[in-house]
Amino acid sequence: MDGNEKTKIGRLYDIQGFSVHDGPGIRLTLFLKGCPLKCLWCHSPESQAFKKELNRMELKCIGMEVCGKCIPVCPQGAISAGATKTSVDGSGEITVPDVDRSKCNDCGICTESCPAKALYICGTDYGVDEIMEMIRRDIPFYETSGGGVTVSGGECLCQPDFLLEVLRRCHAEGIHTAVDTTGFADWATIEPILPYTDIFLYDLKHMDSEMHQKATGAPNERILENAKKAAAGGAKFQIRIPIIPLYNDTEDDFEKFGAFISELGDAVELVQLLPYHKLGIAKWGRLSAKAPVIEVQPPTDEFVQARKKQLESKGLRVQVH
Repeated sequence: MDGNEKTKIGRLYDIQGFSVHDGPGIRLTLFLKGCPLKCLWCHSPESQAFKKELNRMELKCIGMEVCGKCIPVCPQGAISAGATKTSVDGSGEITVPDVDRSKCNDCGICTESCPAKALYICGTDYGVDEIMEMIRRDIPFYETSGGGVTVSGGECLCQPDFLLEVLRRCHAEGIHTAVDTTGFADWATIEPILPYTDIFLYDLKHMDSEMHQKATGAPNERILENAKKAAAGGAKFQIRIPIIPLYNDTEDDFEKFGAFISELGDAVELVQLLPYHKLGIAKWGRLSAKAPVIEVQPPTDEFVQARKKQLESKGLRVQVH
């Protein structure tokens, strides 16, 4: 191993241990920053930009009345007194900070003066060696549960060198690997990771390229072609379909999903349905950004079960996430 392999750097926005929703068994999930898609229902807006970003969690703020330390320390003059809100403990009204994003350069100086950690920088750089140390700590849990490591995002394929080296190191140590991806990348990025990826958690958002473009900002031809190539190359898949009302939830939509997934044959081990939820909307406020355009009522359990049965009728193994 040369020095470059040891020092490859990845930028992550979260690391979650004891995860049971990102592949088989108990897993450590690495969430890498940066994504080429801009899904209108995105529940992790902090994952979209590759750069480090200032986040503001109003629930933690103790108020300008007793603190306000963030305002004078900002070198850009980007922070000022904002809205008045009821404190979390219900003791009274507090004034929370407002961040002018046109002035903020995400330097993070304000976070150092925030005693409540209501202001924080999202995005931390790690070397592969550092990540591997974290991964090894949970090896007993992987071994007893059939788990391993999942590299997710954002879109982890946007950091291909770091991704490949983590997968290669895990593979060398017998640790199961999963890659959670939109599939929107050049084949030259995906092909090198095939030997080191035990399973892909692969998103399908819409089978119509024009509709895919409207809701995500990109067409889907590359995504579908990459899935076919990976399947032909021996890859295994858990296909993930977000169920978004008024976008991709009709019987016809699911007929097309089912037909394509069936084309991939034995490469597909499981299809997971991910019903739309509103839990991520609050995260947009942390970036002082508008919420997603799509804000609809989550599908009912009965509706989701009907779509599940529709795919199962094609001989597919289906699970509601």
